[in-house]
Amino acid sequence: MLFQLPKLNFAYKDLEPYIDSLTVETHYTKHHQTYCTNLNKAVNELPELVKLSIEQLLIKLPTIPEPQKTVIKNSGGGFYNHNQYWSTLSPKPQKAPTANLMRAINATFGSLDNLKSMFSGTAAKLFGSGWTWLVKDRNSAIDIITTQNQDSPITLSYRPILALDLWEHAYYLKYQNRRADYIEAWWNLVDWKAVGDYYFNS
Repeated sequence: MLFQLPKLNFAYKDLEPYIDSLTVETHYTKHHQTYCTNLNKAVNELPELVKLSIEQLLIKLPTIPEPQKTVIKNSGGGFYNHNQYWSTLSPKPQKAPTANLMRAINATFGSLDNLKSMFSGTAAKLFGSGWTWLVKDRNSAIDIITTQNQDSPITLSYRPILALDLWEHAYYLKYQNRRADYIEAWWNLVDWKAVGDYYFNS
């Protein structure tokens, strides 16, 4: 298989009580795996795409013919977005950004608390299924954006540094319709070291 699920940095139960074990297992082994499987099927149908990374595929998306274009947008986006989501979660997260990242946060949002408030508010207002992101642009400025379904910031020329999955499969077993409670709980798992690594290395 060209693309494979990245290994999680934690056991399914390790994110409790904030995200329950069954949700993590189902989310990772069913939803994320399905995106990966369908992405591989689409790429294998076009040999010229086999050597491309997932980032290159999403950037090249406008030039890919149908029906692979739609599959790569949905399944490739789902694969990439979930990779980002899991990689910034930890049962023992670094609780605060490094000084360098904090300077960028303060310059844009005024404080980390303001960033969290604005991010949570944006996420709570998203209609339907999608994602809320902290991204950086080509000038390393940071911003909060949302994408619908499995659309990715990569296709909008942003580099994601923090991802929040707002599809119901990410939280419904534990939180049902209480999306705001899920968003609040999720902050307890955000690993600011991983976020900083994305900011400075991508």
